[in-house]
Amino acid sequence: MSTALAYASAETTSSKRMPFLLRRLHSLTGLLFGGYIVVHLLVNATLIQGGKGEHDVFQLQVDKIHSLPFLLVIETVFIFFPLLFHTVYGTYLAINGQPNNASYSYGRNWAYLMQRISAMVIVFFALFHILGMKGLLGDALTFVPHDAAATTYRHIHAHWTVAYLVYPIGVLASCFHLSNGFYTAAITWGLTISKAAQKRWGMVCVGIFVFTFACGMMALTAIYSRGDLVR
Repeated sequence: MSTALAYASAETTSSKRMPFLLRRLHSLTGLLFGGYIVVHLLVNATLIQGGKGEHDVFQLQVDKIHSLPFLLVIETVFIFFPLLFHTVYGTYLAINGQPNNASYSYGRNWAYLMQRISAMVIVFFALFHILGMKGLLGDALTFVPHDAAATTYRHIHAHWTVAYLVYPIGVLASCFHLSNGFYTAAITWGLTISKAAQKRWGMVCVGIFVFTFACGMMALTAIYSRGDLVR
C-alpha cells in the first residue's frame, strides 16, 4: 500500500472512530450527571420533612454537601464539565438527528423524539436554575447555603411562572431525559442485547422516572406549602 493510500485509510478510520468515541463520552457524561441529578432530587425531597434550626433536615443535608473538601473542584470536574460537554454535543446530535416517528409510530421512535425535545427544555431550565441559584439573575433567585430552605422558597416564589411552569416542566423534562437516557445507555454499552433484557431494563427505567419525578414533586409541594419560610 502506498503512503498516500495508507494515510487516507488511517484518516478514514480516525474519522469513523471520532464520532464513536464522542458518543461514548456523551453517554458516559450523561450517566455521571444523571447520578448527580438523582442525589440532587433526593436531597431536595427532604424539604417535605420540614423542621427548624438543628431539626431542619434539608439544611443538614446542604451543610453536609458544603462541608466537603475541595467542593468547587468536585463541582467543576464531576458536574459542570460533564454537563457542559453533554449539553454541547447533545445539542449537536439533536440538531442533526432525524426523528422518524411520523413514518414509524413505535414507542422507541417517539422516545427518541421526546429525548431531543426534553434536551432542549433542559438547556434553558438548567441555565435559569444554575445562574439564578448562583446569584447572577438577581437577589430574589439567589440561593444561600446557610439559609437553604428560606432562600429556596424565595427562589421558587420569585414569580408564579417560576413556581408553576418553569420548575414543574423542568423537573418533568429532566426526569424523563434521565430515565430514557439510562435505558439507551444500557444498549449503547452492550448491557441489554436481547429484547427480553431491554424490556426488563425498560421497566426499571420507568421506575426510575416515577421515583425521581415523585422526589421533585415532593420538594415543590413542600415549597408551595411552607408559608413559615416567608420573611
